[in-house]
Amino acid sequence: MTQLEYQALRNTIEYHMDRYYNQDAPEISDFEYDQLMQQLKAVEAEHPEWSDLDSPTQKVGGTVKREAGVKVTHTVPMLSIEDVFEPDAVRAFVDKVHAVRPEATFSVEVKVDGLSMSITYRKDGAGPMRLVLAETRGDGFIGEDVTANARVIPDIPHTLDLPYDVLTLRGEVYMSHEDFENYNALQEELGKKTAANPRNLAAGTLRQLDTSVTKERGLRMFIFNVQEGPEELTRSHCAGLDALAEAGVPVVVHRHCRTAEEVLAAIDAIGDLRGDIDYDLDGAVVKIDETALRNEFPAGSKYSSGHIAYKYPPEERPVVMEDITPTVGRTGKIAFIGRVLDAETGKPARLCGTNVSNVTLHNQDYIREKKVGIGGVYSILKSGDIIPKLVECLREPETIYEAPDRCPVCGEPLVREEDTADIRCVNPGCPAQLSRTISYFASRGCMDIMGLGEKQVDTLVSEGYLRSYADIYTLYEHRDELVEKGVVGREKGTDNLLAGIEASRQNDPWRLLAGLGIRNVGNTTARTLMRHFHSLDALAAADTETLTAVPDIGLTTAEALREYFDSDFGKEMLERFRDSGLKLEQEDTQASNKLEGKTIVVTGTLTTLTRSEIKELIEDHGGKAAGSVSKKTSYLVAGEAAGSKLTKAQDLGVPVLTEQEFLAMLGDE
Repeated sequence: MTQLEYQALRNTIEYHMDRYYNQDAPEISDFEYDQLMQQLKAVEAEHPEWSDLDSPTQKVGGTVKREAGVKVTHTVPMLSIEDVFEPDAVRAFVDKVHAVRPEATFSVEVKVDGLSMSITYRKDGAGPMRLVLAETRGDGFIGEDVTANARVIPDIPHTLDLPYDVLTLRGEVYMSHEDFENYNALQEELGKKTAANPRNLAAGTLRQLDTSVTKERGLRMFIFNVQEGPEELTRSHCAGLDALAEAGVPVVVHRHCRTAEEVLAAIDAIGDLRGDIDYDLDGAVVKIDETALRNEFPAGSKYSSGHIAYKYPPEERPVVMEDITPTVGRTGKIAFIGRVLDAETGKPARLCGTNVSNVTLHNQDYIREKKVGIGGVYSILKSGDIIPKLVECLREPETIYEAPDRCPVCGEPLVREEDTADIRCVNPGCPAQLSRTISYFASRGCMDIMGLGEKQVDTLVSEGYLRSYADIYTLYEHRDELVEKGVVGREKGTDNLLAGIEASRQNDPWRLLAGLGIRNVGNTTARTLMRHFHSLDALAAADTETLTAVPDIGLTTAEALREYFDSDFGKEMLERFRDSGLKLEQEDTQASNKLEGKTIVVTGTLTTLTRSEIKELIEDHGGKAAGSVSKKTSYLVAGEAAGSKLTKAQDLGVPVLTEQEFLAMLGDE
């Protein structure tokens, strides 16, 4: 693997870490993520000079969500556990420990798939210990104060009748399959978005600002560690958990083991529980029971010492393809969902303790490659909590499925993107894309309409007030009705939203252009186009040749622009924006040409400017703001905690500027 490929792998893993830890919306299974991490570890073992402290192998993936609560620095770091995937690796861990400490024993326990949290109790005078703090893991060192939500989780005692001054416990907050299914059933009944899996829903629920929502959804918790406490609870891990259980604290299923054979047998026994327990399992954890010995077996800065986590291999079942349904995503991309039944039982397939009826079929190329069709028999696997995937065809169908040539929602012709396997509905007025297009239009990077977030857009769309983004500017006509129904809040909330809409009428036209959601036309491209054409009318009239003459505008972008402005929908939107008083003429905001021809990358934490502000500043002075460092980079502006981009810039000899040096260069400081 080249260093460039290594960096690409790191970027991919960091993207999926963010999706999992921070957005609670993973796009790949735990198994697929684990394979990427194993690949990265292998590369870094071969090329240790490529690794640094910013590598995903050296840090916990979560970051603090500021909007969810107050930051708290953990008194004891809440680190991850190193994963292993083979029984031989478990045996090697036990043998390594026994080679140094023959007397060591082990705890083998259930690894619940949820959200890690610590809870602290303190002695209240002569009374019992009381719950005083609950913290999410965050980045392992700093988390969020979620004490108010912890108090409404019924598994967490408000008081403990134990004779200690202070006690901090760590556990896993999770959601049962029953509560998860009840939540999704209610969401479907209300016509709202369902949750992808119990772990994501539990994570989002714990971070709720409204404790009544947290209470309503029924979170639960198992304790799996004593973070801080008296020696009688920490000398032996298993004995400590048993003592807590006697005091009424829910603890994880665990077994005390002495030999490698006992450890492996306990892991197998936990694996057998997967079909019987009412929560998702993320593996089995093996810990040195004598906690004082753990620090003799360090596992790196990211991992807890003296622990490993065994990840079970994916489960597979043979299924029959009963039906295939094309669906339209919020970007217009056509996806395909296969409805399946277990080939042996004729019922939903049972995998990892859950019933599976649907598999994702991705695109037409995938369908042809896997020979997917009604009546075919296939092997599917589920390695985590993501919708299972099809592995291989076991018995071919009579006919391989072919995608429709028209959108199943709006009936417009579908278009296959050049050099990709994706088929899209490019009708900007397609109802399936409505909430997505309006939410994007109103977002901070586009029209920046305060109070019009995704939740409000979904409500206004479902109530029939928004059928396109131009309808935003006629909402004032329904003001009294919106207030009476409480669609987006009562009088104050509605008036605040209408004021935000009114203010957006004065936005620069490049924001309006960016908000239209035309493929390949983001903020930077929109600013470039408006600096060149000065008005949306002139842009709408430009032919493909004229468009491609603009720097950085290729044929694909030019064709997407022409496709939009030539459509009846595009023409209608432009006219309605004009009637609504939006600015279609771009004022000359070019501050100078000091950065003309320069490509600038920004990294780290800035002190006076936000990322969007410095990006606009670069473009206002004729420069190009880029996201990655290369030989073509003119400058790197580095703030605090600059990571791999700074290292790469130094390796390539790219000039590095502080934020103040950059502003001084522009004469703005």
